[in-house]
Amino acid sequence: MLFHHIFIENAKKDPKGLAIIEQATEKEVTYDSLLVAALVFKDIFSDYKSKFIGIMIPPSPGCVIALLGAVFAGKTPVFINYSTGAIENSLFAQKKCNFKHIITSKKLLEKLELNPVPGMVYMEDLASKISIFKKIQAKAISKLPLKTLKKIVADGNKDDNLAILFTSGSEKDPKTVQLSHKNILANVFSLKEYLTLTNKDVFLTNLPYFHIFGLTVNCFIPLVLGSKFITIPNPLDYKSITDALRKYGITVFVSTPAFYYGYLQKAQKGDFVSIRYFVAGADKLPNQIRDEYIRIHDKEILEGYGATETSPVITLNTPFAAKRGSVGKPIPGVKIKITDLETGAELPRGKEGKILVKGDLVMKGYFGDIEETSFRIRDGWYDTGDMGVYDEDGYLHHRGRLKRFVKIGGEMVSLVKVEDELNKILPDEIICCVVDIPDPVKGSEIVAVVTTKEINQKEIKKKLAAVLPAIAIPKQFQVMEELPMSTSGKVNFRMVEDICKNHKLEKF
Repeated sequence: MLFHHIFIENAKKDPKGLAIIEQATEKEVTYDSLLVAALVFKDIFSDYKSKFIGIMIPPSPGCVIALLGAVFAGKTPVFINYSTGAIENSLFAQKKCNFKHIITSKKLLEKLELNPVPGMVYMEDLASKISIFKKIQAKAISKLPLKTLKKIVADGNKDDNLAILFTSGSEKDPKTVQLSHKNILANVFSLKEYLTLTNKDVFLTNLPYFHIFGLTVNCFIPLVLGSKFITIPNPLDYKSITDALRKYGITVFVSTPAFYYGYLQKAQKGDFVSIRYFVAGADKLPNQIRDEYIRIHDKEILEGYGATETSPVITLNTPFAAKRGSVGKPIPGVKIKITDLETGAELPRGKEGKILVKGDLVMKGYFGDIEETSFRIRDGWYDTGDMGVYDEDGYLHHRGRLKRFVKIGGEMVSLVKVEDELNKILPDEIICCVVDIPDPVKGSEIVAVVTTKEINQKEIKKKLAAVLPAIAIPKQFQVMEELPMSTSGKVNFRMVEDICKNHKLEKF
């Protein structure tokens, strides 16, 4: 089963059905129009020599058309992060995957105040050069019988790459993740079953497509379901997003905790009445944010867990099966086991260790990196590099990245645990994160970073001492106006660490 064949089936089944609404212009795109546009761009992209085509466009009808056109032409879309280091990321992708063309937007580069790199092609320029004949031809082709139409576009098999994405690089250099039709469709159909999603659901695209959470849930799922989605290019445009949630009757909304906090500041009571599912991922959801959504809007945010390498969703709480503090149960078709850090042996329920995942959702591997692939995937099990506990009721409790554990005085300290306890103590309007920086005596020292305003350091330290061992209590702090974030809503820990290293930090 191939993704683009499913899309064609939906377009033939309901050609006049709305596929996309562009929030900024209120432009509406039907499934029939989307199919015709994809056929036009298929012919354009077929002339490109490489198997890969870069895509660097914010969520929009143009981005979806570029994706479909590339896949129709038998190409693999390579999604490039434009939020931080767009030029560097473009050059890295071109070199890593050995391709030339990157489909981007003139408006995006102007906004970023960047000059294009060699190989960049503006979507606007391509669209302006399409002749009337080409449009009429594509329209005629779109009316052909389903079987014939499927033969006109690229064929292939379920193990062919459907998309290439890059890991965030928030902790180290990004890795090049290959996701096949099988991988992404496994996640799509599992979520469809788990959440009883239908073509009546309405999605809001607030996360960028270079983030697998946004790409799968806000693009692939609605296109496979044959449902409608609304595109907004900037996830930080909190007012537009909360307005769109109310205006378009959104039923499924996914985001990150940092963004949920932003939406909370702009939303009015009643804005979220149509929502069936609020889903949070990418980072741990603080209870303060969860509780405010319940108190003000009577809506529960369902926390989940995933990774770029798993297409992405691994576990998820639902309204019917949820446990506070957990990231939910495995979605259908997914197996999880917890292993000992030293021996690799599987641990019993209730014991903390490394999280391994198995199922069709697990990536093909890292492109051009057999060594890292074989290190991460063994006997079909993907080593997430995360720590967690699988409890007696079948819920997974995520303890954080192994890299977010630090050894101090011979003991392992979870930075995520320290953040959790700080979040319980700090006022609701303050956001925090915790990092470790080199220390000449102890090897590492924990630093707490808080936003916006000073805190009573002695009082915070006293409260933390009641719930944390002495070695886990931050000895230094830094006040920042805001935490460095990517457009995908993750804290950029490398940048936070660099800032802390370069500033004289005050002592608790």
